[in-house]
Order: sequence, then C-alpha cells, then structure tokens
Amino acid sequence: MAPRMKEDAWAQVQSAHDALEGISTLSLFEEDVHRASDFACEGAGLYLDFSKNRISREGLSALLNLATASGLTVKRDAMFRGERINITEDRAVLHTALRDRSGRVVPAGNEDACELAGRERARILNFAEAVINGDSLGYTGKPLTTVVNIGIGGSDLGPLMVVEALRSYWIDGRRSFFVSNVDGQHLRDTLSQCDPESTLFIVASKTFTTQETMTNAQSALAWFREQGGDSAAISKHFVALSTNPEAVSDFGIVPDSTFGFWDWVGGRYSLWSAIGLSIALQVGPQRFLELLDGAHAMDVHFAEEPPVTNMPMLLALAGIWNRNFEGMGVHAVLPYDQHLHRLPAYLQQADMESNGKSVTLDGRRAAVGTGPIIFGEPGTNGQHAFYQLLHQGTDPLSSDFIVAARLDSELGDHHAKLLANVLAQPRALMCGQSEDVVRADLAADGLTDDAIDLLAPHKVFDGDRPSNVILMDRLTPQTLGALIALYEHKIFCQGVIWDVNSFDQWGVELGKVLAKEILPTLETGHMEESLDIDPSTRRLLEWILARRSSQ
Repeated sequence: MAPRMKEDAWAQVQSAHDALEGISTLSLFEEDVHRASDFACEGAGLYLDFSKNRISREGLSALLNLATASGLTVKRDAMFRGERINITEDRAVLHTALRDRSGRVVPAGNEDACELAGRERARILNFAEAVINGDSLGYTGKPLTTVVNIGIGGSDLGPLMVVEALRSYWIDGRRSFFVSNVDGQHLRDTLSQCDPESTLFIVASKTFTTQETMTNAQSALAWFREQGGDSAAISKHFVALSTNPEAVSDFGIVPDSTFGFWDWVGGRYSLWSAIGLSIALQVGPQRFLELLDGAHAMDVHFAEEPPVTNMPMLLALAGIWNRNFEGMGVHAVLPYDQHLHRLPAYLQQADMESNGKSVTLDGRRAAVGTGPIIFGEPGTNGQHAFYQLLHQGTDPLSSDFIVAARLDSELGDHHAKLLANVLAQPRALMCGQSEDVVRADLAADGLTDDAIDLLAPHKVFDGDRPSNVILMDRLTPQTLGALIALYEHKIFCQGVIWDVNSFDQWGVELGKVLAKEILPTLETGHMEESLDIDPSTRRLLEWILARRSSQ
C-alpha cells in the first residue's frame, strides 16, 4: 500500500473533486473574478493558462498537497543532483546537464556531467561549423549540403521535430532528411533525392546495434559504395552518434567522426546531446545553443519556482486531476503552428514511453491510472478531422493548445485567423452550448417546432471539456527549448505522483525479442515445425511466406 500520508493526500483531492458535483467550469469563473489570472503562470518565455480545467481552488490546494506528499520537490532535487533515480537501470537522469552552461558542477560518477557535455558539444558544433562553412567537404570536393539522419525513437523523433519547428531558421541551401522506418521504402525514397557526393549520413544509435537503424545504415553504406564512394570516402560522408566505438569502427567510421553521449542520457531526452548534430547542421551552432539556453531557462524555473507558480508542476497536476479524478485517459496536443507539426508525435514517445507503466517503483501493480494516450495534429487541420469527438464524443478528453502570438513574417490575415481559432476552441470546449440556446437560435432562424425538435439534440455541446493554453511571443529556438523542457518536467512530475519510473522502457523489449525469433523464417522462406509461436502468428506467417515465394 502507498504511504499513509500519500493515501490521505489522494483522499483530499477526491473530496475536493466530489464537492464539484454538478458545478461547471464556467460557474467557477462566475464565482471567482481572479480565476483567470490566478490559474495561470509565466516563465522561461512561456505563458500557461490552466483555468479552463474544472478545478476549484480547494482542488488545486489538494493537488499541491498531493505533490508534497509524493515527495515531488525532493525527487526533483535528487534528479538535478545526479542521484540514480532510474532505479531499474541504476542510472542517473541528467539530460538537464546537457543544456546547463552556467558553470555548475553536476557529479556523474567521478566526473562533472556539465563538463563532459560541454566538451562533446564543442566537438559537434565545431564539426557542424566546418561542414556549413565548407571547410569539411565530400570526397570529390563538393560541399556537404544534404544531411540524412538515420535513427529511430529518440534518435529520430527529437531532432526531426526540432528541425521542422525551426524551419524559419534554416540555413539557405541546406537540406535534412530523417530515416527511421526499417521499411525499405523510407530509405529508398530518401536516397532518390540525394547526391552521394554532397550527402552526409549521420548514424544515430546509442548501442550501434538497433536493428532498424543498422539495417538502414548498412543499406545507405551499400548505396554510397555503389555510387562510387570507396572506403576512404566513408570517413568524409558518414558520422556516428554512439557509445559503442568498437561497433562504429567495424562499420568503417573513424574516431574523429564519432560523437558520444552517456548512460545518464535517455534516448527520448537526447536531442540536447550529440544526437542534436542534425539540428546544428540545419540551423547552425548558435541557434542550437539558443535551443539549449531556452531549455535551461525552464530547468531553472522548474528547480527554483515554488509549486504554486511552477509551470511544469501545475501542468502536471492539471493532468493528474483529469486523468485520475475526471476519468480522462486520453490527452490531445494541439499546436497551432505548422512548424510544430511533429510535436504531437514527439510527445507521444516522451510521455507514453515514460509513464505508460502499470508497475510502481516497488514492483507492485499501480493502484491508479497512469500515463494517458497522447495524440494530436496541428490546428486548424485537427478541427476538420477529430475535433468533433473532442466536443461531442462520449469519452471526454483533455487538450493542450499551443500557439505563438506573432510571427516574424505574417502572410495577410492568416495568423489573426489562426489565433481566433485557437482562442475559440478551448472556449467552446469549456462553455458548450445548452439546448435552450440551440432552440432559441433555431427559432430565430425560422425553423418549425418539428424541425427544431429534430435538429436541436444534435447541436447541443455538453461543455466542461478541459484544456490548457500555452502561449509564447514567437516560436524561436529559445521558446522551443523551453516548451520541450516544460513537457519533459511535466512528465517527470506525473511519474513521481504515480510512483512509476519515467526513465526506463522495458515494455518495448519483448516485441524485439520475438521479432528476432521470427526473422530467420522470413529470411530463409522456410518455417521449422519447432518454431515456438502461437497458432495465429503461425497462420499469418504461412500466408506471408506463400505470397513471398510466388514472387
């Protein structure tokens, strides 16, 4: 069982929730003229409004007490100190040290994590600068203007999301591609757009054994050789981001083209490390440093701001309320910025791989619901796709709306219309539309009573669909860094309260093991009777083998 203090804290939140029976969010605003300002906070260039969640002041107080009872600030401080809070892998969690350029010392074993990160960061930025300036050329003397990043998971989703988000800062004449899927069509489609003489391949794999990444890397290497690149040319066109120098050397990549990181850097938290090389190559070293500085500003806010005005904590607590007390197991991330179109996919991994756990730190089954399902699309595209369910679906869910107040270069009235939509949607989700209002509107339009009776139920919106709004002045490297760090810390806070380890991912391993058992059958085209698989998988495999043998 949970410690008594924590049980009591959960009960207090439940009591505050029960007291809201029959009370709408809109009525909370009507009774509290300061709600809009008090249920909001600002920090690191971001503004968070969480007032449209159906949380009373008593509920917020109880949630803050739950955070205290969970030891949130204690565990936060332990993370920043470099203690081994990832207990199942006996590792520290120090992605924050990757962006800390303050001169602070953070122990990592017998070394300083910030100093280690700084040395390797200087290597990747010097390398990026040499490529961008043309000091480092391809084997025929052409500038390396095209980058193909080969990775998967955190080695793909993070840098891809950031490169897309910072499109306004791209260096003219440079292109970036990201290959992750072991489906050969992904790599083939990419290579068809590349000139081997001007392409730099980044092979991003911590262990340099990840099946998907190494399959793509070997195929890219074969393509490069077929196009005329010899063994000596490989060192000019292939770099590795890895902690396995022996495997990298066997691949043919030289030490000077190998950049490393450490076991205290989790894959989904690694874009701040050498894994971010593709970012630096596309937007330049200075913009990469600005990205890190924005994240560090949020780190400082998270570490120093009291809980009542601490943005990651408050965002996390709103999520706890909706997940565990309002019963909402799905959360939508809705960036109203086309450049952030990969943010929902990035946060799917960051959140669902971190907190998609059913076992607590002490090995027991979780007594409460943990990580929600995360999905999303950019606005306004989502409005014409799935917002129908957000407004009137039978399973209410929570949402985050994200937008910048202004752009560096606005096209006509596009951004004004975008902002109008991003403000209107959370309001509509909260306020809803009653049947009385619907009937009055239809009557004003001249509909008959029979027509009103038929149509009115379909135009009723329940309301009380909770949402958060995250604003920034502009989407810059700094505000993007702060936004990513905000979600990292939110996820950590929720993991602490749910008492799960947010920094391992054992659930992804079983599928990998079973895939290796099946692979030889697909490679040989022959299935041994001794293959130990279930009848359904055996039948599916037989069907596939029959089709492949007829090619």
